[in-house]
Amino acid sequence: MSSVVVVGQGYVGLPMALRAAEAGHKVTGLDLNEAMVANLNKGVSHIDDVSDADLARGLEQGFTATTDASCIADADVVVVCVPTPLSPDGGPDLAAVRGSAKAIGAHVTPGTLCILESTTYPGTTEEDFAPLVLGDKYELGKDVLIAFSPERIDPGNPKFGVQNTPKVVGGMTPEATEKAYEFYASFIDTVVKAKGAKEAEMAKLLENTFRHVNIALVNEMVRFSQELDIDLWDSIDAAATKPFGFMAFRPGPGVGGHCIPVDPSYLSHRVKAKLGYAFRMVELAEEINTAAPGYVADRLWGLLNDAKKSVNGAKILLLGVTYKPDISDCRESPADPLAARLLSWGADLQYHDPFVATWHPHGVDSTFETQADPYEAAKEADVVVLLQQHKDYDLAKIAAAGTPVLDTRGVMEAAENVERL
Repeated sequence: MSSVVVVGQGYVGLPMALRAAEAGHKVTGLDLNEAMVANLNKGVSHIDDVSDADLARGLEQGFTATTDASCIADADVVVVCVPTPLSPDGGPDLAAVRGSAKAIGAHVTPGTLCILESTTYPGTTEEDFAPLVLGDKYELGKDVLIAFSPERIDPGNPKFGVQNTPKVVGGMTPEATEKAYEFYASFIDTVVKAKGAKEAEMAKLLENTFRHVNIALVNEMVRFSQELDIDLWDSIDAAATKPFGFMAFRPGPGVGGHCIPVDPSYLSHRVKAKLGYAFRMVELAEEINTAAPGYVADRLWGLLNDAKKSVNGAKILLLGVTYKPDISDCRESPADPLAARLLSWGADLQYHDPFVATWHPHGVDSTFETQADPYEAAKEADVVVLLQQHKDYDLAKIAAAGTPVLDTRGVMEAAENVERL
């Protein structure tokens, strides 16, 4: 078994590190966050998908966390799982990737396999990551092996985790592909070899662009279907009975998390920067999905107007402000721009989320505390918005409050006071 350093102990790096430790590798989790590292070594997890019990088992199996990058010198394998957000101007922010590569370059020793997992545009491994790792000391393939393997962590997914989610690997050299394959195959059930690093990078962006575009399709269709008095939800259910050639996507209040709102933009930026023309499909999908929270706000305005009420001063209850069900992750949640729009109209905004005790939406000066009882809050509200279908919610009880409800997920039973997006 190998000595492994996993750089970045977030929602991707920590589960990966613990699974590798479970398989017998000697694993060190490297992160700059001192408080996080201290808590990890105490057995306190900060990740929804990793319980304290899971972490305790990992510590027993030899996992340790550190802020000292010199641990890289003793590693056989270094895996980089750091964030790749968008910069303020909307372009790729590779600061964490470059910082990690520099740290590896300062300590790496000959014979080490270095794998980048952070989602990025095709060419990053070759053009940005590898030169900083190799520096002037080492030769690619001869001294250090470098590969890319896109992360496929789905927070909150009870069915698929690190072990049973197929892993794609693509090396900058054939030997790097083989070594990366052997490493991941030691603790992941299925490992798939791509032609090279760029193909592996593109595979990840293809997966998320596919989702982005298809979500945008139904998010646009739901608008004109509403005006044409067509129940798009029923149409989707009918189309989904076709056993071939169709995959059901359903409308929603917008897209959230790291992958869908961010990753396709990396590809669009790359195409424009390298080739000088637009990736029009992604740009249109981004335009539609970014506008989705505004459409939800417009529908709320309509519901209140039907009740002869103004948005200004109306008590509006948002249920579920995370970007997906049953986790506490609020990254890029469509609840944020929706809150900003409603507050700008003068709404009396409230929220409930069993996973988020305190909420500070991006673009909003105020901080909110979750309502103690969502059902009592629903009774007192002028309108309720179901943004996230957490399993803790009793949907029938929400409807029974009698308050008008806008169901943005299409999961509530039909009722006189319930309207689907």
